[in-house]
Amino acid sequence: MKAMILAAGKGTRVQPITHTIPKPMIPILQKPVMEFLVELLKEHGFTEIMVNVSHLAEQIEGYFRDGQRFGVQIAYSFEGYIEDGQLIGAALGSAGGMKKVQNFQPFFDDTFVVLCGDALIDLDLSQAVRRHRACGALASVVTKSVPRDRVGGYGVVVSDEDGRVQVFQEKPPQDAALSNAINTGIYIFDPEIFNHIPSGVHYDIGSDLFPKLVADGAPFYALPMDFEWVDIGKVPDYWQAVRGVLQGKVRQVPIPGRQVRPGLYAGLNVAADWDSIMMEGPVFVGGMSHIEPGARLVGPAMIGPNCHICSGATVNNSIIFHHSRIGPNVTLVDKLVFGRYCVEKNGAHIDVQEA
Repeated sequence: MKAMILAAGKGTRVQPITHTIPKPMIPILQKPVMEFLVELLKEHGFTEIMVNVSHLAEQIEGYFRDGQRFGVQIAYSFEGYIEDGQLIGAALGSAGGMKKVQNFQPFFDDTFVVLCGDALIDLDLSQAVRRHRACGALASVVTKSVPRDRVGGYGVVVSDEDGRVQVFQEKPPQDAALSNAINTGIYIFDPEIFNHIPSGVHYDIGSDLFPKLVADGAPFYALPMDFEWVDIGKVPDYWQAVRGVLQGKVRQVPIPGRQVRPGLYAGLNVAADWDSIMMEGPVFVGGMSHIEPGARLVGPAMIGPNCHICSGATVNNSIIFHHSRIGPNVTLVDKLVFGRYCVEKNGAHIDVQEA
């Protein structure tokens, strides 16, 4: 069976992380979010996977390569051009990216699944495909119900009692949303969907394709399903995802490393005298990191590999990416440290190097 992972976006809502890491490669405790999606697809028999890439494409291709080590086959559709020997990204939109693959050489010849590359899910894809086929659908969108105060950040789906979509609103203002059933970025299509997508233009699934399907009266269905869905589309979402994993609330993501003591997990060869470090879990410390005596770690907190936390420093409810040094007596509370950036939970950030 065939599937596609959408991985071409710039991830502007997760900046500054996505200045140097494409969104599908953002780690959830050392493992890229897209790797969880590949594993899920394989589990349900989707072993031929197309990935559209654009922004920082080399990182995605270099990590996943042909998919052999994951037990699948992966190929990449680059969206952009080459200038002076450099790949320059120019994304075509989610639906436009699908159309580019199909125009190059018809790849999708039966019902196929499309996943956005920025969420952790444990959906029963096999059941979703069965429901799609039972409806006689051309297109299906898997939906979840969320609190009304969260609907503004997502596509909103209104369907009739049979599940047929009557209205699709792409990220409406909260007071204009007509339901609290939202688009999870999980789609099922039949190949005839390409008759509804123009060639050679930027075309988005949520903004363009779905409203067109509704207007055309096409067999377009919502599939409300009960599953775990952890979105990392924005900095606050990523923050909550990491916290959820550390607190044991995300079923499909075990905490890596070994448990040194209750609530404390460490990777390989961490240099630390734990008896001289004040610690309140849950905390994860990546391999080859150094935690000096007198440091204080307060969870939920993640410290990436090859980090150095100096004596007197406090890391409280914070996420520290790899190769970071937190100096003596520095106190970090509710911060994300990524390279030269220090990021607030709401996404506001400062460039420490410039400061």
